[in-house]
Amino acid sequence: MWKLISCYRWSTLSFLLVCAVGYGARAAIGSVYGAAEAVDLLNALSRAGLYLGSAIATASATIIALMLTLVGMIRRMDEDFDHAAYRDVAMVGRLSAITLMVSLILLMAFALPIGEFDELPPAWFANVYDGLFAGTVLMVGLSAATVVLIYTTLMRVMIKITPGENEV
Repeated sequence: MWKLISCYRWSTLSFLLVCAVGYGARAAIGSVYGAAEAVDLLNALSRAGLYLGSAIATASATIIALMLTLVGMIRRMDEDFDHAAYRDVAMVGRLSAITLMVSLILLMAFALPIGEFDELPPAWFANVYDGLFAGTVLMVGLSAATVVLIYTTLMRVMIKITPGENEV
């Protein structure tokens, strides 16, 4: 576990930073005091979440396709890439697939007509809001970790294929 975290320390740090900002944002919003307030917050979150979720789902699917292209490019090159380059590409694919699945689940949840459920206990709305907010933070954190990992993988590949200097 520690070896995995040390290999992907920048991705892990970016994920944790987004989670900390999300926690801070949730703390700044404060407690949800009643069902009416929770429904209003859920409606606001779902409007933004639909756009954010669809954008992240599109980005994740595109990243997966591009990773397939990168693997093909690496295999055709004359350079010998170390195991770490392939490991990083595989991890980008894993993170993108997980992010895609989280975004699809959130898109389904955001599409529910939350305000139409009148006979549910008031605490239910606050719990749904907390869950959807946490899912949104998780989705954004995974996206940030994926972007950072793509950058570090790209730099590793560029250093390997750039003639001359080993700095890009």
